[in-house]
Amino acid sequence: MYAPLLANRYLTSRIIPFIAVAAVALCVALVIVVVSVMTGFLDMVRSSGKTLIGDVVVTRDISGIPYYLDFIAEIEALPEAEAASAIVETYGLLQMPYGNGDANRVETVQVWGIDPVSLDRVASFYDKLYWVKPSEELAKTLAPDDPRLDPEYQRDEEGRTLRTSDGRPGIALGIEISAFNERSRDGSYRCEGPSNMQDPGYFMPNTRGAVLTLVPVSESASLAGEKKRRFAIVNEFQSGVYQIDAQRVLAPLADVQEMLLLNAAPLTSRTELDANGRPKVIGESPARATTIVVKASDGVSALALKIAVDAAYARFAARIDADDTKLVKAPEMITVATWEERLADLIGPVEKERELMRTLFSIVYLVCAGLVLAIFWAIVQEKTRDIGILRAIGASRTGVLWIFLRYGLLIGVAGSLVGVLLAWCVVTRINDIHDFLGAPAAMWLKVTASGAAIAAIAMALRGLLRNSALETVLWTFASIALVLISVVLFLHHGFMVWDPSVYYFSRIPNSLDWVTASTTVIGGVIFSVVGASIPAARAADTDPVKSLRYE
Repeated sequence: MYAPLLANRYLTSRIIPFIAVAAVALCVALVIVVVSVMTGFLDMVRSSGKTLIGDVVVTRDISGIPYYLDFIAEIEALPEAEAASAIVETYGLLQMPYGNGDANRVETVQVWGIDPVSLDRVASFYDKLYWVKPSEELAKTLAPDDPRLDPEYQRDEEGRTLRTSDGRPGIALGIEISAFNERSRDGSYRCEGPSNMQDPGYFMPNTRGAVLTLVPVSESASLAGEKKRRFAIVNEFQSGVYQIDAQRVLAPLADVQEMLLLNAAPLTSRTELDANGRPKVIGESPARATTIVVKASDGVSALALKIAVDAAYARFAARIDADDTKLVKAPEMITVATWEERLADLIGPVEKERELMRTLFSIVYLVCAGLVLAIFWAIVQEKTRDIGILRAIGASRTGVLWIFLRYGLLIGVAGSLVGVLLAWCVVTRINDIHDFLGAPAAMWLKVTASGAAIAAIAMALRGLLRNSALETVLWTFASIALVLISVVLFLHHGFMVWDPSVYYFSRIPNSLDWVTASTTVIGGVIFSVVGASIPAARAADTDPVKSLRYE
């Protein structure tokens, strides 16, 4: 019974145990805050990276998948699949509507030929369009000069159909392709001209359009003649991934198929001629799509959907091959991948960085154990006579050992819980803290810090007059710290660590990683006990006779 009583008394009777609790709390909070922000950043990358690709992606580059509409019907009949959409992927050149005279700027872009309606069912395409009328909730959060509040910039219908109001085909550009889209600190965009002023004349849908150049490639890797076509720019989109928004162009599926010679066309014989001496038409070559994106039904994992789509393609290919009326057969090799497999080069590095941060910050556990060891060593030295009395009246070595191990356990538990609370306060309010750092310090805060500095200086002088070395030293250090804080506050005019105009996410992740918090608490408690075990063993080995003579 004496072990818990003494452990609790030691914990509450001196200030030094609270220093140990504070040390453990800071170590635990540091690990949780850093890893939580990294985990939140990873979740943002995963969520944004999944943009426009659904849960499973079927691909056959260059020549594409024939009869893809039949294959999509086969996929959508699966209970695991909710919707599917066809895409033609390629690379091309985009001649922008600005530059010097006829030498307009040319961008190398990734082109997606899409069907907007089906792609919206798979990947909420409409939600990615930037120049649309904001919802009432969103409108309340926008700056007064945000262009999206102006009806002149709202191109909802044109973006959703990839058609102009008079029916001409149009394209949607990634929001970062235009050199005149300037990203502000709140994450929104302004269409700024050379004078750095918002100017509707540099709003892409207001321009005369852009010329898209594509080059068809055959299965034998030979190039056909280049295909050029002018498209109106009907909208711009923001996917949430900079690499996509700075390179991708969305165009109508039928137009891209036609430019790449992947549209339906007559199939001619290589050996027979018709009455006019031309190659005889023997059938039709079906339209093709290079990519099919699939959305999983509720409760279905991407892996389960991948397996189902793989089996669906096998059935589809067997049916096409068995149909003698279809002269073009289904390709033997296609790639079916989950969205995570497709984006492994994007997600993988961020996951590795998070694990690296978690590993490096695990060194903090050793610091925690070292601090507890040093503090407990001092406590054991201080309690030598108490230990001797306990041993003299019959306390066993195990009993003495357990006193200090329990003591370390209490410090580890208390420090870890305080650390979790501190980390939760920091992480959940991290954007408020960041906004506070990004703005000039308030006058009341400057005055308060200055008053506290003056008071600390007065207390240091008081200690000096009273010949109290401890009081003088403590208040001198406090005075120096408060004076420096006051100077920093008066010189501080705002410091943005996480600038949305540089980083692609407009807000810092602010969700606590409870898995990391749990493992960190366990680690903090274990290493606190480990740190306490060496001084505890020393206390257990204390000779009662020598300890009673200890001064």
